[in-house]
Amino acid sequence: QVQVVESGGGLVQPGGSLRLSCAASGRIFVINTMGWYRQAPGAQRERVARITRSGSTNYADSVKDRFTITRDNAKNTIYLQMNSLKPEDTAVYYCHAFVPPGEYWGQGTQVTVSA
Repeated sequence: QVQVVESGGGLVQPGGSLRLSCAASGRIFVINTMGWYRQAPGAQRERVARITRSGSTNYADSVKDRFTITRDNAKNTIYLQMNSLKPEDTAVYYCHAFVPPGEYWGQGTQVTVSA
């Protein structure tokens, strides 16, 4: 079994920053792509950013130049540095890990951007 746990959410003012972390543990031989998704109230879950094992990244247009995803393969951990946060970034942020042959989700961490 594989566990995926996020941390680092919270309340921040517009223009502020937060750093999310996601650690995978359990029966892991290798983790392929990992990523961050978010879901705002009443909206569908959307992909925010993802990173391959080799470090290639991909971002949603709405977060480009503000968010940065990084990865530490030795720790089976990814991070999401979020800068210049906007109220529309408010959502529950979920971590996703593709651990062959399955894929796993974390429970989510709330990010609220409000004055």
